[in-house]
Amino acid sequence: MPNRTIAPNYFDPIEFDLKLKPYQYFTLDNKAPVYSVHTETGDVAMVEFVFYAGNWFEKQNMLAATTNFLIKNGTKNKSAFDINEFFEFEGAYLSRACYNETATITLHCLSKHLPILLPIVAELLTESNFPTNEISIYKQNRKQQLSVNLLKCDFVADRLIDEYLYGSEHPYGKYSREEDIDNIQQEDLQQYFNQYYTHGDCMLFAAGNLPSNIQELLNKSFGQLPFQIKEKNHLEGITYTRFLAEEKTQSILNDPNGVQGAVRIARPFPDKHHPDFQKVQVLNTIFGGYFGSRLMSNIREEKGYTYGISSYIQNHMHDSAWMISTEAKREACPMVIEEIWKEASILQEELIDDEELELVKNYMIGSILSSLDGAFSIIGRWKGYIMNGFTGNKFYENIEVIKSIQADELQAMAQKYLRKEDFYQLTVI
Repeated sequence: MPNRTIAPNYFDPIEFDLKLKPYQYFTLDNKAPVYSVHTETGDVAMVEFVFYAGNWFEKQNMLAATTNFLIKNGTKNKSAFDINEFFEFEGAYLSRACYNETATITLHCLSKHLPILLPIVAELLTESNFPTNEISIYKQNRKQQLSVNLLKCDFVADRLIDEYLYGSEHPYGKYSREEDIDNIQQEDLQQYFNQYYTHGDCMLFAAGNLPSNIQELLNKSFGQLPFQIKEKNHLEGITYTRFLAEEKTQSILNDPNGVQGAVRIARPFPDKHHPDFQKVQVLNTIFGGYFGSRLMSNIREEKGYTYGISSYIQNHMHDSAWMISTEAKREACPMVIEEIWKEASILQEELIDDEELELVKNYMIGSILSSLDGAFSIIGRWKGYIMNGFTGNKFYENIEVIKSIQADELQAMAQKYLRKEDFYQLTVI
């Protein structure tokens, strides 16, 4: 029995020896790679299909996102209602998402229902036919949603800052317009689906309380599909040129009667393979990456200019950017910008004290620890490494950087990457 009169030992997260549970790897008959993490706890499972089918590959704006959204809205033998009712009856959830380079279809369900659910997912990947009535409903909803969002300063600011950083023709910088939605046609969706899903480059990630015959189940439903698997060069040599805006500072009046303004301050930044990337992640956490950050403490807690402000590094496979984002009262936006640069200058000129640095290190290690809670989270971390070409060593390298980085290194990073002249500054009212 524990002695209740003595407090238990206390350990800072930075003292923990974190381990990343390894994945199991196998391939299907068609060479599709499968990465899985098994756990005995719970009765649920997740299978995610990742296709290189994002807007990086589309020749027509909105084609990738629309194909992905409508993939579960009808097949040759089932209506959208039939499909949704089937998954709902089995207590399962089938979601889809489209990103810049990839698009995903993700199944969450009870482990025991995998044998009856996986064949239906396979049917969606081979027989989706994009009914015209579903396309019409989608277009109507998207245009209505777009018209509402275009009145919001934060939505407009997010679109414009990406355009300034990458250019309007770059997958990271382009955005949808009403005419793009109108131009979507059934035959274009079917062609994109056939090329990038039915005959696409696919990898699978599975996690949870997986049945012992998971390889057999996946191979039975998906091992004979005509996937075109590439071991490397997944983007087929497709490249885009980054075009930065000429003007570094811009102010847009989107709504003359608007009472709120959106501020976006961003600069181009190296991708995850750059040796400074993880060091700057620590610096970013101090600057604006958590609730106790410099920006939050000053601009929210002390000045009361905003409900929230954050900084982050965009999660792209290629070109990236360091972004500062907030919304504030219209008349407070200039003061917010002034305080942002004041905090950046302090990081450049003054060393971070030991107490704050220790706090941030514990916060970051604690966040990593919480992200290892459960098989779904673990496979998500592995997915990030695998998709970006890293091994499991990256996990331990990042932790070592967090634990060992010193105040003078962070000051050097601030002097190198927080220079005002490198940033694009946008205010949208």
